[in-house]
Amino acid sequence: MIEARHLRVLRAVATTGSFSAAGRELGCTQPAVSQQMKALESSVGTPLLVRSGREMRLTQAGEALVRHASGILAGLTAAEEEVAAIAGLRAGRVRLVSFPSGSSTLVPTALAALRAAHPGTRVSLEEAEPPKSVELLREGDCDLALAFRYESAAVAEEWDDLVVRPLLTDRLVALVPERHRLGRAESVAIGELAREPWIAGCPRCRGQLVEVCESAGFTPRIDFATDDYPAVVGLVGAGLGVAVLPQLAVESVRPRGVRTVALEPAVRRQIVALALPDLAQVPAVAATLEQLARAAGRQ
Repeated sequence: MIEARHLRVLRAVATTGSFSAAGRELGCTQPAVSQQMKALESSVGTPLLVRSGREMRLTQAGEALVRHASGILAGLTAAEEEVAAIAGLRAGRVRLVSFPSGSSTLVPTALAALRAAHPGTRVSLEEAEPPKSVELLREGDCDLALAFRYESAAVAEEWDDLVVRPLLTDRLVALVPERHRLGRAESVAIGELAREPWIAGCPRCRGQLVEVCESAGFTPRIDFATDDYPAVVGLVGAGLGVAVLPQLAVESVRPRGVRTVALEPAVRRQIVALALPDLAQVPAVAATLEQLARAAGRQ
């Protein structure tokens, strides 16, 4: 019989590459990891790991078991949470992953309302941009992911295996220094900024910026790149360039010394909450989804 605790150990070993690193991740000793791996190999009747000096690799059987482990563990988590709710424990745990501008705008409002309605529900928050956040969800390392995708993206993300809860549509805006020639304009075509130095955002937003600019007939000269939205705003405010950010990101900082101008034609991204089908039925996850939708409705 394969035990869930053994699968968690196998997945940790496969991810970290060693017994000692897996032990640190799981909060146990290296001998304990070794012992549990031996028990798992005994249960399945075949080696799962090949050790060569300091290196360790999965056998074909080990690869197959790791491939199935995430789905099995997610299913077990869903079962445990739902049974606990049915039994009337009035407790729940939700591991939420969100991109930064969602963390500072939608998430606080949603979690405050969730705590007021369900004080026994605990929510942990980790930040990651998609597609990393979606990868964490599929691997069973979170229960709920706040993500986004651009409407004009050449290749749409494959979310067919997930529950997708649309939250809001977020429009991109141009950021220019306060005294910029276009600072008083109501809207601007991105081609009008072709000769400007640019400050780019996160890698995914950077790719979207280049794509939009190239569709307008130019390649942006990116002088600065940073994942930190306040830094983007600060650089624009200092007159070092222009930028394009989602409106939600602008709302998450104090845009001093800059002007926001609408882009024409409009560039939008869809903000969604994602969950595995099994986990979406867990009461604590469903309640968090509902509060995120309500918070988005207030934006």
